[in-house]
This record gives sequence, C-alpha cells and structure tokens, in this order.
Amino acid sequence: MTSTRTAPARVLPWAALGAGVAVIAALLALALISPAPLLPTRAQDALTLSISVLIESLPFVLLGVILSIVVQVWVPPDVIERWMPRRAWSRRAVLSLLGMLIPVCECGNVPFARGLMMRGFTVPETLTFLIAAPIVNPIVIITTHQAFGFDDGILIARLLGGYAVANLIGWLYSRHPDPDGLVTDRFRAACEIVETESGGRGRRSLAQFVVELRAVMPALVIGSALAGAVQVLVPRDLLLAIGSNPALSIVAMIALAMVVSICSNVDAFFALSFASTFTPGSIVAFLIVGPLVDVKMLALLRTTFRTRVLVGLVVVVVLSAVALGGVVNLLA
Repeated sequence: MTSTRTAPARVLPWAALGAGVAVIAALLALALISPAPLLPTRAQDALTLSISVLIESLPFVLLGVILSIVVQVWVPPDVIERWMPRRAWSRRAVLSLLGMLIPVCECGNVPFARGLMMRGFTVPETLTFLIAAPIVNPIVIITTHQAFGFDDGILIARLLGGYAVANLIGWLYSRHPDPDGLVTDRFRAACEIVETESGGRGRRSLAQFVVELRAVMPALVIGSALAGAVQVLVPRDLLLAIGSNPALSIVAMIALAMVVSICSNVDAFFALSFASTFTPGSIVAFLIVGPLVDVKMLALLRTTFRTRVLVGLVVVVVLSAVALGGVVNLLA
C-alpha cells in the first residue's frame, strides 16, 4: 500500500506515548509509596482497572508486533500468497482460519494485520482476518471449552458465529468502491516509511518495530484508560438485574462486553461467572462482541482504519450477536 501524502510529524505519537507512560508510572509510584490512597475510591478503582487491562494486553501486543515484522521482513515474497486461493471469497475464507496458527489475542492481531496490509493484502481480506482471528485462536477455543464444554452449544455458536461474522464483514467491505480509502492517513504514512527503509533485514525490522510501537502503544494506553473509566461509571447492578430476560440479557451482556475489555484468551472464564443468571444466548453474544469491538479494540483499530469503518464494524457485529444470541436462546 503506497501513498503520495506527506507523513505527519513523528514527534506527536512519541509525545502521546511518553505522556501516557509517564502518568501511569507516576500513579504506580504513588500507589506503592503512599500508606493510604491519594485518590478517591472510584478514581482508584478506575486506575487499577486501567492498569490491569494494559498489563494483560501488552504482552500480546508485543507478540503481534514481532509476528508482523516476521511476516513483513523475514518471510520471502510470495511465500504466503502462493498458498492463497485466487478467488476473493475463498481467500477471505482461508484468511478467516489463519488465526488458528497465531496464538495471540485481539490486541496482538492488530499489528499483525497491519503487517499483512503492508505486504499487499487488501483491506477486506485483512478485516476478515481481524474479526475471525480472536475467536478461532487455538487458546480461545481451549479456554472456552474448559469453561463451558459443549453445554448449550456455546462453544460451537462462538466458533461458527465468529467465522460467519468475519466473512460477512469481509464481503460487505469488498463491495466498497474504494477499499484503500478506508485506512487512515497515518497508516498510509507508516507504509511509506517501511517501504522506503533501506538496509539489511535487521535495520528494516527495527524500523518497523518503531513504526508499530508508535502507532499501537498510544492507542493501547488510551483504550485501557477508557476501559477502566467506563467500568467504574457503568452500574453493573443494573446489568445483572435484567440478566434473566431473554432479550434484555443479550443487550446487557453486549454492553458489558464492550465495557470490560477482557482479553479473548480468558474472557470465557469471566463469562462463566454470569452463566447462572444470564441466558446462554447472552453469553454467546458476550463472547462474540468482546474480542471484536470493545473500547480497547476500537482504540487500536482506529490507528489503522477510519471512524466510519469502526462504526460499520460495531453495527454489523452487534446486530449479528443479537441474532445469534436469539437463536441460541431458542435452541437451548
């Protein structure tokens, strides 16, 4: 992917990242050395939740960046492409299953997907991978089975539903008249930087590592902060009060999934704690929506895709989760 636009000033992403890291480090230091909390209780809770989301996500983001570098720099040209079908729909179907080979959660998939686009994959193909990978991930399959087994069809509904939603989104965006116009100017500039970088593989790897960290880390810090703040502000008692209603329980669990921003590798165990009070369909809706369009994931996706893409993803994923949850409730 190439562009003739001028790259934005490089200092701004570093400034945002530095400021976020400095604030978190300062608050951590205060929490460690202070004998009593220096913040109000709700603010302290928001800070704790934000840091926990950040710490949980960071290893997977770094793993995703490393995998992105491997794909972009170290894998020879056409090695991946030669194994891909030629037809667009079948290419997307195969890319939907690529997550089975990549043991990272949704956070790490974003930099990996950026590497795929830098390598030449189209936006619809990349979106198909991004939506499917957090659900067909082998670790996610194992943890979901450990939590629910095959009870009420939750595991099967999650896998088949995630795969279907991913291919639906890929097909919808393949109909867009200008798919390359769906990415941000900053991502175009990052593609230019990577493409014009000369030297050996080591130097190119370092250059892409810097580019990806500059893009992803500020978004991860901001997304984690938003997730922590929203969790404190949204009353969970209200969500739990409507858990037994077949329709409202689905809506409540979708809202909860977008708020709590739990890694898809462990979200099944979190959902298990609601299984006694919420319907099976609402649990499936939670397990579909959470890895795809929670607030942290949306912040990461915004580093690459325009806002209208994010709005479209939320609408399609939420409506699909409502429909799938309704079907599971009818069959359970």
